[in-house]
Amino acid sequence: MIEVDAVVLAAMGQEMTAFEERSDALGRASLLGQASVRLATFGGSHVLLVTSGIGLVNAAVATTLAVSACRPRAVLSAGSAGGLHQQVAVGDVVAGSSYSFAGADARIFGYALGQVPGMPASYPGDPDLLARVAAAGSRVRRGPVISGDCFVDGSSVDRVRASFPDALATDMESAAIAQTCHLLGVPFVSVRAISDLCGPQAGAEFHIAVEDAASRSADVALALLAA
Repeated sequence: MIEVDAVVLAAMGQEMTAFEERSDALGRASLLGQASVRLATFGGSHVLLVTSGIGLVNAAVATTLAVSACRPRAVLSAGSAGGLHQQVAVGDVVAGSSYSFAGADARIFGYALGQVPGMPASYPGDPDLLARVAAAGSRVRRGPVISGDCFVDGSSVDRVRASFPDALATDMESAAIAQTCHLLGVPFVSVRAISDLCGPQAGAEFHIAVEDAASRSADVALALLAA
């Protein structure tokens, strides 16, 4: 079994490049299931970099395989996200204080919106990791994150905001990683940079390149690892 301090997951290669470029040592790429993995060193930290593919299932499978292979002390979800809350601006990094599924709706059976039946209403970010993130920069915000397999754009953002009014950001992987880490007993936090949003006024869209968002996310994630 490989021993690492942390597993860092990103959905796309463009989001993982920022970590590869900042590494002190970088191993050869290989496959773990269908995910691309590389061992990397950052200062004194040994990290497994996992490019999972986009979506909830890809993220959950990659997390399960990675944690089973190396039993890390922490798991991080990095890369880009869409901004939902009016307090969030493009370029901010959002650290998830809790994670819910945007498409989970079993309220007819008494569950909360965003809750998978039989599971917690939401999955909290690890408090120790969140405390370290707080010191990583003035543009780091902590708050709820939702995830789903549907991309939130101008046509759906009002409905999503009405359903999850406290959510700061949305992505397509973090809640699945959070549930997997909950089941496997591994501390987890996401640190995603906001690359786009439909607002603050609905219909006004602002964007930065995924690579720029990934770079901001990597800065915060690596500061967390260094701490």
